[in-house]
Amino acid sequence: MSRIGKKQLAVPANTEVTISGNVVTVKGPKGTITKTLVPMIDVKVADNIVTVTPKEESLETNALWGTYASHISNMIEGVNNLFSKKLILEGIGYKGEVANDTLKMALGFSHPVNVKIPEGVKVLIEKATWTFSGHDKEVVSQFASQIRSLKKPEPYKGKGFRYSDEVIARKQGKKSV
Repeated sequence: MSRIGKKQLAVPANTEVTISGNVVTVKGPKGTITKTLVPMIDVKVADNIVTVTPKEESLETNALWGTYASHISNMIEGVNNLFSKKLILEGIGYKGEVANDTLKMALGFSHPVNVKIPEGVKVLIEKATWTFSGHDKEVVSQFASQIRSLKKPEPYKGKGFRYSDEVIARKQGKKSV
């Protein structure tokens, strides 16, 4: 039994949740998100309350029950308040800029790194702090993770991308005798 799946999800006044077949659509003031569910999970909306229940009892269905309840909860939250992830870039000469829908970065490689910004994600660069925001939590988190993987923080000087709340375990360098 899923503790997360058992909870009923309240829908705010300015948000609309519609279900057609296996497709859940959530509309709100910040945008619209659509997600296709597996046929083993049943979603019902009544009196501004969303209920997620499994159609059958199995190990896989119970695992997906809580997962899809969390997805729908994140969808409702995202169309009302934008999700954001902050990365901090440390290192001399490391920089980036937003040009149209491309993120152009100089990360100490012999070539510039260009990454296309996904639709629905907004990038704000203020000195060393990069903020990624959008209404879809999965897309924002995945894009922030993709950018972080380009230059992970190294343990000696801490150069590279790190999340704003991440602590890098620093190592001691070589000792001179």
